[in-house]
Amino acid sequence: MATASKKSSRKRKLTAEDLFKLRIMTSVSMDPSESRVAYCVERMDKKENKYFTNISLLDIKTGESAQFTHGDHVDSSPVWSPDGMTLAFVSTRNKKTGIYLMPVSGGAEKQIIELDGSISNLQFTPDGRHLVFGLRYNDSHSIKDEKEKKKAPVFRHVTRLFHRLDGLGYLPKDQFQVYALDVETGQLRKITKGKRENLFPALSPDGKLIAYMSNRSRDEDVDMLRNDLFVIPFAGGKERKIPTPPGPIYNPAFSPDGKKIAYIGHDNPDDAWAVTNYHVWTVGVSGRPKARDLMPSFDRMALDQSISDMADFHDAGTIRWSADGKRLYFASSDTGSTNLFYVSASGGRPTRVFGGKCHVKGFSISGKTRTAALIRSDLNNPGDLFTCPTTYGADKKARRHTDLNPFLRTEVKLGRTREVFFSSADGTRVQGWLVTPPDFSPRRKYPSILEIHGGPRTQYAFTFFHEMQFLAAKGYVVFYTNPRGGSGRGETWADAIAGGWGELDYMDCMAAADYLEKQRFINRRKMGVTGGSYGGYMTNWIIGHTDRFAAAVTQRSVVDLTSFFGSSDIGWALEREFDGTPWKNRDNYDKCSPIQYYQKVKTPVLIIHSENDLRCNIEQAQQMFVRLKRLGKKVEMVQFPEEPHGLSRHGRPDRRIARLNWLLKWFDRYLKG
Repeated sequence: MATASKKSSRKRKLTAEDLFKLRIMTSVSMDPSESRVAYCVERMDKKENKYFTNISLLDIKTGESAQFTHGDHVDSSPVWSPDGMTLAFVSTRNKKTGIYLMPVSGGAEKQIIELDGSISNLQFTPDGRHLVFGLRYNDSHSIKDEKEKKKAPVFRHVTRLFHRLDGLGYLPKDQFQVYALDVETGQLRKITKGKRENLFPALSPDGKLIAYMSNRSRDEDVDMLRNDLFVIPFAGGKERKIPTPPGPIYNPAFSPDGKKIAYIGHDNPDDAWAVTNYHVWTVGVSGRPKARDLMPSFDRMALDQSISDMADFHDAGTIRWSADGKRLYFASSDTGSTNLFYVSASGGRPTRVFGGKCHVKGFSISGKTRTAALIRSDLNNPGDLFTCPTTYGADKKARRHTDLNPFLRTEVKLGRTREVFFSSADGTRVQGWLVTPPDFSPRRKYPSILEIHGGPRTQYAFTFFHEMQFLAAKGYVVFYTNPRGGSGRGETWADAIAGGWGELDYMDCMAAADYLEKQRFINRRKMGVTGGSYGGYMTNWIIGHTDRFAAAVTQRSVVDLTSFFGSSDIGWALEREFDGTPWKNRDNYDKCSPIQYYQKVKTPVLIIHSENDLRCNIEQAQQMFVRLKRLGKKVEMVQFPEEPHGLSRHGRPDRRIARLNWLLKWFDRYLKG
């Protein structure tokens, strides 16, 4: 015991710069024989100040892993050839996007094609002779002169509401279409065409058909959830629409016998922001049997909605059929966890396969579908590769195959994180996590920070969060919670704030503050609050309605819903969230806009915002800064050039560290000064 205690005392605390040491697994791909797994690991390079990703291979039987691709590239989307002898992957080698082949037994990679565009849903045809994928060319793809490609256009002619996207900027004029690539010759063939995007291509088991989603509404931007399902012959020809209820459609997948197509979706095209549950649906390729929800009584999403600062993505609804066609596998978020489930192809209540208080960040099932490969994260681990059976109780039989971040266990003493439930003012039970400093003593009084998640339809979860541990290492008790309006607790929970932001969600946040104040080790006069995106909105709302917090940091936030409607890349979708447009329901937009209450602000506030944030445009931060400054309030602003909305999750490494240090600097000034 004495030896263990000495080892523990020698451990250091987590730092902001530890971001450079982290290795993040981003995807997994099981081979057809269920004997090997390809997985991608991302790292940050301090010298280059960039992210790089390489592919490794695991031999499940021996448990040995070996790096498969090397170099300062971004290698992603590994897919196995049908015979399991070759991996195809997408890479940014030569500073362009290319598709490469590499024999699993070793050897040099072969570039099949290099493209100036974006690639999605890469897959082999059953005979292994072609690759099928979605492709959207950049506007510069037809320009031959490299110097000319780098120049800004003379003008941009905008005709669509949806003409830009956070993280990508102004979208190319080209639309995603389905292509086939001859593996031997490198010949590229366009399969779909038209003025509308054709997304999520999926091949039938015999390779003769391709299913895909497309929005053919009169205005696909206004009716963005009215998607349709189509099939087209691989050889080319006329597409055929498969009847489905109006609603979103993600990631279609053919059944093993080729007679049905499964997809993730729902039948509420007028849904607010992600309130209606996305479920697993099936429909006959001929239209018979009709499309139906296999799990109508399951009050959870068939999506991963857990967030952390380890990646800027969510699983977009992966589904996999079992080899016998009797089950469909998917991930679902439930009360702070994301687990692996299956549902019977005949419908019914889903069965939890890999459960527990954890975050399944991605999974792959292939071949005879007896084994699943998955990325498992928890409160102390950003994610490692596990394999398990595809049956109930698989988590108890799972094998862990990697240890990507041993320093978090052997070198660093993390703060203790414990799950708590507390009651809101109306008796509603709210979930949260309390992180105490690594050298915590119950006899001391600590400053605290309440963290509020974005979305609002996401959830904090049993997953690793560097920011929370960093702040705890600096002497703060950190409390992060899942108030109403978020995900993981069903449709009623998610819908609770639709049309009325700043009501029940504010009540729950204040209940979280009440819970903190009641802890004997909390200094009630030194409580801070922060959040990003919708969490920034709630931070803005809080400082206009109470002065109980000694400091606030609002990040990538919303302050004026009316201007947000027009300045955000997807702001017009607020129409469904607030029961109309600002010109038809202005009173509600004003009532729910934090900027209307800033005469009352007493809390010192730091505004952190990225200059290229298209989701919550920087005009929101600038409005807030000018209003508060003009009113004589204590306010400062830090802007990050070039960065989009997701700075905290995947921004340039040095800027991520600077952001953390500004967060700390502000709270230290007012909570420790």
